[in-house]
Formats: sequence, structure tokens, C-alpha cells
Amino acid sequence: PNSELSLDQAHALSGDLELGDQLVREVDPSHFGRLAAQTAKSVINQKLAQAEKIRIHDEFSGRVGGLASGIVQRRDRNEVLVDIGRAQAVLPYNQQSRLDNYTFKKHMRFFIMKVDQRDHRPIIMVSRSHPGLVRRLFEQEVPEIGAGIVEIVNIAREAGSRTKMAVTSHDTNIDPVGACVGQRGTRVQSVITELNGEKIDIIEWDPDITEFISSALSPARVIRVVLDEEEQSARVIVADHQLSLAIGKEGQNARLAAKLTEWRIDIKSETQYREMLESAWMPDFEEAVAADEAGRGDQPEENVSPVEAEADEVLVTDEKSAVSYLDMLESTLDSLEEPEA
Repeated sequence: PNSELSLDQAHALSGDLELGDQLVREVDPSHFGRLAAQTAKSVINQKLAQAEKIRIHDEFSGRVGGLASGIVQRRDRNEVLVDIGRAQAVLPYNQQSRLDNYTFKKHMRFFIMKVDQRDHRPIIMVSRSHPGLVRRLFEQEVPEIGAGIVEIVNIAREAGSRTKMAVTSHDTNIDPVGACVGQRGTRVQSVITELNGEKIDIIEWDPDITEFISSALSPARVIRVVLDEEEQSARVIVADHQLSLAIGKEGQNARLAAKLTEWRIDIKSETQYREMLESAWMPDFEEAVAADEAGRGDQPEENVSPVEAEADEVLVTDEKSAVSYLDMLESTLDSLEEPEA
């Protein structure tokens, strides 16, 4: 074959060659015919295009999880094609935010999700709805995060509507929430502007899960959190007038709080929780009263213990008394459920 030489022929050109080595020789293209020139041109262009694809794949594979600035080019069905410099990115429909307007030549920042292959070429898949976009934007806006002083613990996001972000500080002199908000709200407002008005709640992470869940449900005020650690679920009690605020529109506040804390959350009003406790408490209470009456015989009514009053006769007038009443119901229920010695 024309691409092979005998060892003697190879030694005549270069004396240090062994069997299986490659010999590169400079070829003068001026001696090529028309067909040979076209073939050489085609091969060179093909190799250059292949090298460019490899370069783009390797470059952006190393940038997955980061940000890319891009210019909207056009819509292709439900996808948006974006120019991010030396490559073209694709924004799928399920990664778009409903607050965004993808107009021609609009500059935006995107979260790089992954690098795919399409038609034998690398395609960079980007997102405007990924929680990582919020994280990277805050890392750019808040120097304390870049320095490792403030840490973003978790983010729960419903793109185009609301985001909850939990932060903590590794320096007791730095307020993590204040650092992310910035003076007069400048830092958080920059992120909100980039997200076209998406609401952002920033709360301080707490190692005490009860406190963390209470904070995650803000702006609602929580009266009590009852934990079931085995099921990693929490029953949260709020004032009656705070119930709708705690749950949020279409359940969004409760849903985001559950994602943020990674606990299942069941929200009850004071009235609902009291009724739930009473329904569990009253059968045992009535059984205890009946047993007591049987043992007492025909004693006068004035000797009846005050604890035999009906539960629904208790009047709850404020938050403090509500907590006290719930404590009483739970303590009584616990004592009734204790096995006899």
C-alpha cells in the first residue's frame, strides 16, 4: 500500500525508525492534481471540524454546574437556541422560566447542566429554572460566599414564582442573611432582576430542625413543631389566622419549606390540632370516668374531680393559653396511654 514503506526504505529517509513507527514527510501540494487537492482539502477540513468538536466538548464538560453568558438567537419549536461564544447552547422547554422573555439578541445568564451529543456534534444543555442558577448568581454577588465565610446550605425553587434559600455563617460576626441581602437590598435585588422578578426568601439555617422548619415556613409564625424522626416528618401548629399564610397559595409555601428542610411537613391550625388531640383523648377519658364512677358508687356529685370537666368547655383566649392547653391535652393523653404498673 502507498501508506507503507519497507524498513530499508524507511532507514534511507530516517535511520532511527523501527518496525511499526510512523514517518511524517512534508508533501509539496503544487504537484497535486485537481482531484488530489480537493481530497486533501476535504480531509483537512474534516479533521479541523472534528478537533473543534472535541475542544468544545472538553471545555464545556469542565464547566458543567457553572454559569455561561449568552445571547438568544432564535426559537426552534419549544427550544431556545443560545449563542454562548464559541458554541451554541440549547435551552429546553422544561428548563425555561415563565418570567423570561426570550427575545432575539437578549443577553442572559444560564446554568450549564450537561453536554450532549446531537447529530455527531456536542450540544450544551442550559437552564434558567435550575436551583443551581440561583446559587451561582449569589456566589457572584456576595463576596462572603466566594470566600467561604457564608455558605448556601440548600435551595428550594419553583422557577418563575418563588425561591427559598437557607444560608449559614462560619464567622459569628457575619450575619449570613444580611450578607446575601446586601446594603439596602442591593445584592438580592441584582439576583431578582436577573430572574425577572422571581421572589426570593433568604432564611438562616439552624442545626435544630424544629427551629429550621419554623424559619422555613416564614412569613407565617409557628406555635409548635411536633417531630417524628423515624419518618422524618413534622406536624406544625400555627394560629388559626396564620394557616393560609403557612400553607401559601396553592400550597407553595409549605411545599418549598418541605423541599428546603428535606422533611415532610403537615400543617395544622390550633383548632384542628386541639380537635385531633381531643378525639384521641376523649374515649380514654370517658372510660376512665366510667371506671371512677363505678368505684365511687353513689357518692355525692360535689366529690367529682374537677378533671372530669368536658374538654370543649375550656376557653382559649390567646396564643399563650392555647399552648398551655395543648400541653395539658398532650400530657393527659400520654398519662392515659401509660401501661399500669
